[in-house]
Amino acid sequence: MKEYDKLIFELSRPGRKGYELPADRFEIDGLDAIPSELLRRNEPELPEVSELDVVRHYTNLSNKNFGVDTGFYPLGSCTMKYNPKINEELAAMPEFAALHPLQPAETAQGALELYYNLQKALASLAGLEEFTLNPYAGAHGELTGLMVMRQYHISRGDTKRTKVIVPDTAHGTNPASAMVSGLEVVEVKSKPNGSIDVEDLKPLLDDTVAGIMMTNPNTVGMFETEILEIADLVHNAGGLLYYDGANLNPMLGKVRPGDMGFDIMHINLHKTFSTPHGGGGPGSGPVGVAKHLVDLLPNPRVRKAEDGSFYVDTDDKSLGNVSTFFGNFGVMMKAYAYILSLGKEGIKNVGPMATLNANYIKESLKDVYKLPIEGVCKHEFVFDGLADKSTGVTTLNVAKRLLDFGFHAPTIYFPLLFHESMMIEPTETESKETLDEFIDAMRRVAKEAAEDPETVKAAPVTTKISHPDETGAAKNPVLSYRTLKSQQ
Repeated sequence: MKEYDKLIFELSRPGRKGYELPADRFEIDGLDAIPSELLRRNEPELPEVSELDVVRHYTNLSNKNFGVDTGFYPLGSCTMKYNPKINEELAAMPEFAALHPLQPAETAQGALELYYNLQKALASLAGLEEFTLNPYAGAHGELTGLMVMRQYHISRGDTKRTKVIVPDTAHGTNPASAMVSGLEVVEVKSKPNGSIDVEDLKPLLDDTVAGIMMTNPNTVGMFETEILEIADLVHNAGGLLYYDGANLNPMLGKVRPGDMGFDIMHINLHKTFSTPHGGGGPGSGPVGVAKHLVDLLPNPRVRKAEDGSFYVDTDDKSLGNVSTFFGNFGVMMKAYAYILSLGKEGIKNVGPMATLNANYIKESLKDVYKLPIEGVCKHEFVFDGLADKSTGVTTLNVAKRLLDFGFHAPTIYFPLLFHESMMIEPTETESKETLDEFIDAMRRVAKEAAEDPETVKAAPVTTKISHPDETGAAKNPVLSYRTLKSQQ
């Protein structure tokens, strides 16, 4: 086994050191000063390696990872767009990065101004009154928005409104967030094109409904053309409309959720506004609301005084705190830099370019992959596997074979509307040359599936790990070096 394939523990050699802790500056009287119940019984099992070993190990690990900086990432439903490096540079400025959340507001005016301006910019782009940037992630934003919805009804004495309507094509976090917030989930069916079935919705609307959660465009990338009718139906029944901002990207510069009738929404800064995401973070899920819900937004708030200064405030009507301090401030900085870089004119091009790229790929491949929904999509679309399924090549096989051609696979087997779903989202940041290379690879896989299906079924063959037993890995995972050694 070559050095770059070894675990850090396999590189370990007794007595080898790459770092030595500094001398004790606190004059603690040895281990006797630490309560015995806090002391370890055994020394920690740590690798003994040189600095060079560590640098090479983690550099090699990073080279094995796939990211948007290394190649095309057509992961549907996640908007894995390029993250401009200027965003990172600005977020690393010590004037911001070294701030402490407990320091006086008068010493952090720049940070508070950035927070205030960003929430105003998001409100303008969304067509809503005000935003809070406090939630740490998209799902956290969902939870916060649903807490606003619930608190709104409670504050009016309408306590029997405990149900949230969720489409059967919704992202999995929607029903999960509703349940965590203490609301009951009611499912509404979708039509074959993925749009909400208005006729199925109507009988669900009664005086127990708190609201409805929607994405627009929906999960299969199609615009909900009946959104204004849906908004009227829900509002007339006394409910609120919640907009899941996961699919906001193609709407930028064209349509605002507030103008569609939505009362509450969250925005994934780490999707729509180019900040990094994946692997559990970092993320940010700002929540915006219409005017009649502003008082319910979580504390703390950043406000602007008459003299132009900024201060931190709280509101007694607020639903309370949902995070420590002000959320992931570094992520907010990157999103703000992205918005300022594009400006009003640049922002207007995001949605149309994302839509153009998605339709270009769709139209270029629909003769060899099954397209279950015809028409102009928005930022993403869904194939139902190969058009020719006679050879038994599945969507999973296609995804694995794409790895051999250097492309990350798109989202597969979601949404559940189709048996062999393959959701593709190119984003606006990819060039025509990159899209053409991806289209060529997809066509090559389709041709192989017809002429040499066993090659596709055996893929991938050029990666470090070929075709693992995923069921076995899930049932019997190897999660530690100690377990690995015992099995060798």
